[in-house]
Amino acid sequence: MKSFCSKASFLFVAFVVVTNCMFSEAQNCRPTGRFIGKEAPPGQCNQENDSNCCVQGKVYTTYECSPLLSAQTRAYLTLNSFQKGGDGGGPSECDNQYHSDDTLVVALSTGWFNNKSRCLKKITISGNGRSVVAMVVDECDSTMGCDEDHDYQPPCRYNIVDASKAVWEALGVPQDQWGGMEITWSDA
Repeated sequence: MKSFCSKASFLFVAFVVVTNCMFSEAQNCRPTGRFIGKEAPPGQCNQENDSNCCVQGKVYTTYECSPLLSAQTRAYLTLNSFQKGGDGGGPSECDNQYHSDDTLVVALSTGWFNNKSRCLKKITISGNGRSVVAMVVDECDSTMGCDEDHDYQPPCRYNIVDASKAVWEALGVPQDQWGGMEITWSDA
């Protein structure tokens, strides 16, 4: 009986440790604020790539953090145009330039962007059974949104890698499935 209790206790402790490890990534980034959205003036929110426009009166959550990095950090890949006139808004934060949708470029959520520390550095993105290396050129702002500077779009979630069409193509994702996909990424 003593041996059974010891084994049961060990299994319970092991289960608790594994469960805590699995959920620690999600728990280390908590909301830092909220604001009430305002509707964009007519024609001011670019909905290319199925981008969302802010909704008048909706409460939006903001984050200053992102999940901790690992060799394979889990994230959500979204589609963005970095070209002039695209749904990405103004020029990229890192180099004040626009980038062709045919180039392998991304924007990272505020916490991962880390005050421009990843600017013009490369990351490896894995998804759909493939990997691609892309350059970080912009921030997907998790702290603000719903204003002219953010093309009247809501703030990004804390776990976003916002990618050009070229990244989606390199990952071999069929075009009718572009827009949102679970991925992993790491510094290249």
